[in-house]
Amino acid sequence: MTDAQLRGLLLDCLKLWEIGGTVSAGVGGLVVETPNGRFTVRRADPGLRPARWFYQTPWRAAAGRPDRAAPSIVALLSALRNAMEGTGGDRLRVGRL
Repeated sequence: MTDAQLRGLLLDCLKLWEIGGTVSAGVGGLVVETPNGRFTVRRADPGLRPARWFYQTPWRAAAGRPDRAAPSIVALLSALRNAMEGTGGDRLRVGRL
């Protein structure tokens, strides 16, 4: 996934989660600015596998704590949605009624 694709995905997620915000390129990653603060997302170096992504929340940054690791894009997006207090969006259920 390129940074441009990740930026587009994060912008789509902000809309789905009903959070106003912007996504821009920052030093070494992407910066997500929301009313709840500034969140950062960056790729993990290949040698750090299984971690694929690192993210930082405004509260962790203010406390001087390191970035959190996420093993997948799904884990990253879930963690960001929870930290940003976004809505879950409509859930699709597949199966018999």
